[in-house]
Amino acid sequence: MSAKQMLTTTVSTTGQVILPKAIREQRHWFAGTELIMEDAPEGVLLKARPAFPPTRPSSLSYTRPAKSIADMQAGIAGQAKRRHTHNRS
Repeated sequence: MSAKQMLTTTVSTTGQVILPKAIREQRHWFAGTELIMEDAPEGVLLKARPAFPPTRPSSLSYTRPAKSIADMQAGIAGQAKRRHTHNRS
């Protein structure tokens, strides 16, 4: 389906609208897909609802002190040494 191709649909007496198959397939909107509707000056915008809510850094809680690069490198080296020693047995 080209970007300029116009497709039409009709609002039913119960307010339902059928999205054309070409659009559903292009967007990968299969049965059960939840859509978000936004009222826009040009019309109504439909978007797939994200699978997970957005996460904000302020909603994350980490109470331990930050590790330095040297601490992280020492931890990686220690784990690599443990794995190397374990695989040699």
